[in-house]
Amino acid sequence: MSQRINIKKLAPAGYAAVVGLENYLTTTRLSPLHHELVRIRASQINGCTYCIDKHTQDAIAQGASIRQLFALTNWGETDFFTEEEQAILAVTEEVTLIPQGLSDETYARAARVFDEEYLAQLIMAVIVINAWNRIGVSTHMKPALH
Repeated sequence: MSQRINIKKLAPAGYAAVVGLENYLTTTRLSPLHHELVRIRASQINGCTYCIDKHTQDAIAQGASIRQLFALTNWGETDFFTEEEQAILAVTEEVTLIPQGLSDETYARAARVFDEEYLAQLIMAVIVINAWNRIGVSTHMKPALH
């Protein structure tokens, strides 16, 4: 598979709008590590290798352990993640898998751990990485070998 069109070049206003959402996230209370966990888990679900590669490296820089990253696809079966991280990962999965939607149970679990503002910012983070994943997957973006 070769890379297809360059969305940034061919639809610069649309691309800039997604960058604007990404920039908004830097102004929120969402912790950098939480944000990276959202990005990686959604990217795993969506099959965006480019984003998995990028955000795994970023998560390590934010303090994620290698064990956490290796177990991320099966996070619910480990003790590697805090209660907050488990709530984040559950919300990420359910918002990403939109036909199922965010269940009342998962929403309540997250609402016990986070205030409404943080929860709103978390949902926005999931929405933004899903937009990036769709750009990456549909244009066949690939990570560069170093």
